[in-house]
Amino acid sequence: MHTIAIVAFEGISPFHLSVPCIVFGDDLLKLGAPGYRLLICGENVGPVATMSGFRIEVEHDLSSLAEADTVIVPAWRDPDERPPQALLHALKAAHGRGARVVGLCLGTFVLAEAGLLDGRTVSTHWAWADEFERCHPHVTLNQNALYIDDGNILTSAGTAAALDCCLHIVRRDHGAEIANRVARRLVVAPHRHGGQAQYIEKPLPKGSDQDQIGAAISWAVENLNEPLSLDQLAARAGMSLRSFTRHFRKKTGTTFTQWLLNHRLAAAQRLLETGSCSVDNVAEMAGFGSTVSLRQHFTRTFSISPANYRRQFQNRPALVGRRHRQPAD
Repeated sequence: MHTIAIVAFEGISPFHLSVPCIVFGDDLLKLGAPGYRLLICGENVGPVATMSGFRIEVEHDLSSLAEADTVIVPAWRDPDERPPQALLHALKAAHGRGARVVGLCLGTFVLAEAGLLDGRTVSTHWAWADEFERCHPHVTLNQNALYIDDGNILTSAGTAAALDCCLHIVRRDHGAEIANRVARRLVVAPHRHGGQAQYIEKPLPKGSDQDQIGAAISWAVENLNEPLSLDQLAARAGMSLRSFTRHFRKKTGTTFTQWLLNHRLAAAQRLLETGSCSVDNVAEMAGFGSTVSLRQHFTRTFSISPANYRRQFQNRPALVGRRHRQPAD
């Protein structure tokens, strides 16, 4: 039986610990596949405090990693805190003898500290992407991927993406049908479309009306549905095109074209998440001019179409009611 060791530590998130326990702890024998043997391992045996205020009992120490076929590190408690040397040594040893090693969410930081990711491409939670790239320059971070399978090392983005990664492992071990049945039991999608780019927060900057550039930016944000040009904003700021372009780049950190696209995409996201208007109207209200243009830019940026994005993010309780509505007399 395939043995999976899941690392537990002080301050662990109960949810992140439960994800692999739920996916791999499912009774796969009832689904027609060999099950997994799970071991919850820690630096020390005994009670371990979770971040939610209750304790869990850890029955195995890190020596159990030596018998594991797969070792999973859930989200690490603090990316700024170096993991214990004993854990890093145990991970190196497990990888060295051929075990599959998995870092879920901020668990990728632990694998990187163990020196297992140099020269590889990995995923982690988008909110800590900059910090990861700064701390681990020899590792390539794919900020869009929900998870990355690099053979004997797998890494995932945050929270729910850990489910995607674990279901992928079941799919790899036992085939798509078994993975799909596990997903149905968990009431989750067997395979989500799109990457984590669709979830990254891109808040609109709070342009201050106290300066010319800020006033022009604030006006543009309020008029994204209109045709906008750099000349228009320069005129509103009362500046030459050359001077405005230079100051705009310094203030926003990007070009006007990219800034405008980012904000129109953000506006389209909000409309798709909360509104009920058609995708054609979303394209018009966000200033894309055509549905084709919206679809092209949206899909290129978020790896998911506007229509599929809406299905994932928008609840439509009214549709449920319609199923029970009696036909009019």
